[in-house]
Amino acid sequence: MAAGGAPNNKRMLIKRRDFLKTGSLATASLLLPKFLHALQSPGALPVKGRNLVIIQLSGGNDGLNTIIPTRNDVYYRERSRLGIKRETALTLTDEAGLHPTLVGLKSLWDSGQMSVLNSVGYPNPDRSHFRSMDIWHSASPADEYWQTGWLGRYLDAHCAGRPSAALEFDDTLSLVLKGENAKGLALQDAKRLYESTRSPFLAEYSAAKGQVLNDDAPVDYLYKTMAETLSSANYLFEQSRRKSTTANYPSTGLGKDLKTIASLILADTDTAVYYVSLGSFDTHVNQLAQQKRLFQELNDALSVFSNDLKSNGKWNDVLVATFSEFGRRVSQNASGGTDHGTANNMMFFGGSLRQKGLLNAMPNLTDLDQGDLKFQVDFRQVYSSLLGNWLGADAGKVLGRAFEPLKIV
Repeated sequence: MAAGGAPNNKRMLIKRRDFLKTGSLATASLLLPKFLHALQSPGALPVKGRNLVIIQLSGGNDGLNTIIPTRNDVYYRERSRLGIKRETALTLTDEAGLHPTLVGLKSLWDSGQMSVLNSVGYPNPDRSHFRSMDIWHSASPADEYWQTGWLGRYLDAHCAGRPSAALEFDDTLSLVLKGENAKGLALQDAKRLYESTRSPFLAEYSAAKGQVLNDDAPVDYLYKTMAETLSSANYLFEQSRRKSTTANYPSTGLGKDLKTIASLILADTDTAVYYVSLGSFDTHVNQLAQQKRLFQELNDALSVFSNDLKSNGKWNDVLVATFSEFGRRVSQNASGGTDHGTANNMMFFGGSLRQKGLLNAMPNLTDLDQGDLKFQVDFRQVYSSLLGNWLGADAGKVLGRAFEPLKIV
């Protein structure tokens, strides 16, 4: 800072690739010149359409204790203490039950607004939380390391320069929403994001005249990105106040996130993708209590969310999908839990499901790979369905190759 409080005009050497790694408002907020406020016109916002809400069950949720094979003797033999008893599971079919805590999800099932896809995974699975999550986020083969996410590449292809097209409810942006040239926006709620962009600190630096280098060439990339971020912050805050939900959401983390998402959907914002996380489901010990607690949070928040959108005529425009980076091993361990596994189930909720109920067979517990489930469905087939059939995107372009879509929506 120069004498008298004026900004220093020293050359700024922040590089584009470093900025993309952080995705933080603080990094970009140093770099907004006033002349780029022209980017804030409503015409720069994405086209309105369907809404995709992804709930990441972080830590490796135990799918076998979520969708329970209630007629499978192997399940009860290998989980003599952890197995969910047949008489307590919520009946889905003659061979499948739902965790007893998920009563709200059972109501969605009964009304044809829930479907389940079993044995989802990928070849050569990795049992590391971080690496497997990177694979799910990037949609890369297991032996390749990609620097962009599948939803980030969706933004590149269809929503370039429009951060409000995809929102993640967290303080940092995950790989999944980072593209080569575009990325989503990380926030905890619209009001806090708006207030953070209105500080005197940012106003002072917005008047600064600096030069930003993109590797070796001067560019306005970071200036442009920050202008888009500030424009989106203002837009989301103003829209969220237009028609804030009046439903009584639980005061949990997921409850608050889904309440904000509901308000943005009800206000007809131009956001297409919402991304939230719940966890940790890494239940090596004390699994019964931990999974029950997390399922209670999922059940209560999603029940209010679905009822809220139904009562406001928006549920048919929303698709909710859950996933976890991997499942758990078939056998219980000696610590009252389960260890890292491979394939897992995914759940889908909405008023426009093309197929309801179980979309494929329950996992085969007699044909295992060193004690783990064998995947039957490549998760990128699911992405192909969400991208092409729901968001109207070119799935092959986004994923790097064609994957046969499923009849989810």
